[in-house]
Amino acid sequence: MGCQSNSSSQNATPPAFAIADGAQELDPSAIASDLVDRFGPGGMDPRVKALIPGFDAPFFQAGLAGYSDAAMRIIARRHGCPICVTEALLDRTLLDGGKGFAKADLGEIHDNVPGGDEDHPLIGQIMGSDPAEMAAAAIKMIEQGKLRSNKEYRKLAESDEPRATSHLGLGEDADHATRVASGQSPVPSSFAAIDVNLACPVKKISKKSRGGHWLREPEGAIEILQAVRDAVPDSIPVTVKMRRSYDDTPEMKQNFLYLFDAAYDLGCAWVVVHGRTVEQKYVGPSRWDPLKELVDRNPERIIMGSGDVWDVNQIFRMIAYTGVSGVSVARGCIGNPWIFRQARDLLEGREPREPTIGEQRAVLEQHFELALAVNKNFRDPELHTAKNMRKFGIKFAAHHPQALEVKKSFIYVKSLDDWEEILKKYYGMQPI
Repeated sequence: MGCQSNSSSQNATPPAFAIADGAQELDPSAIASDLVDRFGPGGMDPRVKALIPGFDAPFFQAGLAGYSDAAMRIIARRHGCPICVTEALLDRTLLDGGKGFAKADLGEIHDNVPGGDEDHPLIGQIMGSDPAEMAAAAIKMIEQGKLRSNKEYRKLAESDEPRATSHLGLGEDADHATRVASGQSPVPSSFAAIDVNLACPVKKISKKSRGGHWLREPEGAIEILQAVRDAVPDSIPVTVKMRRSYDDTPEMKQNFLYLFDAAYDLGCAWVVVHGRTVEQKYVGPSRWDPLKELVDRNPERIIMGSGDVWDVNQIFRMIAYTGVSGVSVARGCIGNPWIFRQARDLLEGREPREPTIGEQRAVLEQHFELALAVNKNFRDPELHTAKNMRKFGIKFAAHHPQALEVKKSFIYVKSLDDWEEILKKYYGMQPI
């Protein structure tokens, strides 16, 4: 499971500004212009582009539990999102050959639907409790499960030093061997980076830490980071997602700083820091001031930020207030891929454009079509897709002039015909 979920109103605070004194007075247009003046078109820190060339703008789509499948990612990319993250995939799910890995890969979609080539660059996020299993899971993601059997990937978790290698499965492929020998990904069009989730506020399983609970046991988290960094090819960045602390006690704050420093010392490319504590989950505002303090103390490090980015203005205000190199957009992009187009607008000196009714209809049509392709192996793909797309439709409805009425209609969708009927009734055939 992933962790940036669309939590219900009972366990998540409604959208609100982060705690960041003076941030809301900052001018997003001026900030965007300054980024372009400093870094050139796209406004991206050149250190990041050197690691992942396609990462050409200072924002990205976060991993979102139950949402950020290939369909949502492709819609985001079509609107200017430079890179996306998979939802957090459990190491054991990956190694056991479960559905987790398939959800991160669009390579088997029908030919008439955009596939893997459109869904790149892509960062694969993993979460777990055992260093060796995390390393083996990272290898399986990098190799896309194509170079070994599930049993062989499981055996990697029992070896002393699991590494991506060239002699299993495709050992006679000279190009494959050359790629591995030169430190590249063993499979072309693989994941651009592996992200280790040390942020998710999920419960422990069998008293074992995972996600954000590692902030209470930083030594164990360090073992995981070391194992993953050692396992994947040198050319593939390993990144980390963390929350700013487990809670607000001095001990936990120190644990965060210790683990944060260790991540860079071990060779991780960057850390994405979320402005809430693990204990907060999604309740209460995030704080941007700890992110600012981190950047001020560590100007030589690439640091990314996350938390309460609900509209395009908050992307640029977080950058200006904290100094982070990039911003993770999570719940703020569900049903709103236009947030990425609007960010590109600001970087290119234009006023951010709101979506027209015609543009909304086109995206709703495309998203359903992509989701249907992703779900093609279900017993009843159309029924599954229709039910799953309800949650997206409800979010998309917020952009419509009759938002409440449209939202209620999407709640009862059960088929493609229902979906198309709503589009016909509320979105008409207005020009895009």
